[in-house]
Amino acid sequence: MRPINGIITLLPVFLTAVSAASILFKKGTVIAYNKQTKGLRVIREGYVLVENDRITGVYDSVPPGRLPPGTDVVDLSGKIITPGFIDTHRHGWQTVFKTMASNTTLLEFFGRYSSFVAPFFWSASDVYDSQLAGLYEALNAGVTSSLDHATHTWSKDAAEAGLNACIDSGARVFWGFTFANITGLVTVEDLYPVFRQMAAKPSLKKSPTTLAVAYDGWGPNPNVAEIDKIMSLALELNASVITTHSLQGPWGFTNSPEDIDALSYLNISTPIVFSHASFLTPAGASLLRQTNQYISITPESEMHYGQAHPVSYNIQDQASLGIDTHITFSTDILTQARIWLQQTRYERYLAVLKQDKLPGTNPMSVEQAFLLATRNGALALRRDDLGGIFIGGKADLVIWDANSPALLGWVDPVAAVMLHASVGDIEAVLVDGKWMKKGGKIVAKGWPAARTRFLATAKRLQAVWRDMPLPPPPAEFNGHEVVAPERVDVLRGPGDGYGNIYI
Repeated sequence: MRPINGIITLLPVFLTAVSAASILFKKGTVIAYNKQTKGLRVIREGYVLVENDRITGVYDSVPPGRLPPGTDVVDLSGKIITPGFIDTHRHGWQTVFKTMASNTTLLEFFGRYSSFVAPFFWSASDVYDSQLAGLYEALNAGVTSSLDHATHTWSKDAAEAGLNACIDSGARVFWGFTFANITGLVTVEDLYPVFRQMAAKPSLKKSPTTLAVAYDGWGPNPNVAEIDKIMSLALELNASVITTHSLQGPWGFTNSPEDIDALSYLNISTPIVFSHASFLTPAGASLLRQTNQYISITPESEMHYGQAHPVSYNIQDQASLGIDTHITFSTDILTQARIWLQQTRYERYLAVLKQDKLPGTNPMSVEQAFLLATRNGALALRRDDLGGIFIGGKADLVIWDANSPALLGWVDPVAAVMLHASVGDIEAVLVDGKWMKKGGKIVAKGWPAARTRFLATAKRLQAVWRDMPLPPPPAEFNGHEVVAPERVDVLRGPGDGYGNIYI
């Protein structure tokens, strides 16, 4: 791969590994999805038949009849097979910043690592390298689908580089082209023809990647003419999803269901995903249910940055899970599901304890967490063919080494995955029936070269940010006073034991 005039050229070396036209997975424990009950169905020593990109058979025993010619038979005895995880909020291009923002607040992030700073130092090639490495990282972690709020669309070259990385990765990416004004660089009006050019890319049509829209100008003071133009383009070019950051409360970026409903765009056939929705109102929750739109809860992000999630427990029937800035914490949905499960339990338990009573039952099950991590993501994206193992579904699959030290002795496979497994227990990953990971290793042909390029890119860009002064917090933001929370000190005695940042 090499940049020519700032544009990334595609080389065959980055094509993912080719799979057999059909694969039969036999004798594994299958965590399947039952569309009738809308719950899980565990099949022990089950069989899953994949033909091309689809699941064409799910069996309790040996499949009846003959297999398609050339079927590759894979023995999963002692292993667990699940659907791939679905991430409904991510910023993939920022992978280069990994570990550099470990103690960063959201306000510091805006002024240091966001698209309002990076474009003045990044090339299109940097975007490609960083986005591609981030997607391989996600695939390695069993994330087969992601909704990418692609804030790297500050130029045609940068936008195309990020989109090319999505296509080359082989992952299923809902690539949210971001319409945003960046002072001194680009306006939303400049981006209309760029969006149209991205939609016309021939390689897009042959890929699991689809074109989506990301926009954060719905409220509180919307530019109605701008929104109408963006929505006209989105509908004309058949954008798969529309996504927005919805922070509300003291953060001031409402982008709420009420804002979009007031503009008559909430109740449309295109799914709209509200990332975070930390201060969602009862009226907003009611609108989500009425229009079947979803939020994306990003547990680790909302804890890390201080957005919090005080009301999200009450809207889990219209919720999915996301990761957000994987540069600052886990890149896998498994961790998000586990954190959210225990945080929900904590909140519900605490409500009982505050009444001077004791909880007698567990308020949230591992099955609910599993569904949030898989099927609910598909529902948020309105993709009925994703998020489960069922006939007709896309062959996006994860195979777990159930004999690993962490899983040895399991009885309940859902609990084994949700509460005991780690990314290291993922033996294989498939997207569209193609192997992305096999034998515990990424098998995409371009991975070794991508890794080498990424390391060089990261070394150069991290040096720039290492020398960049950390912006001081403002006195106020969106009309709210900015204050320092009380710091935690694990050392005895007086003083500040906060410590150093080792970058």
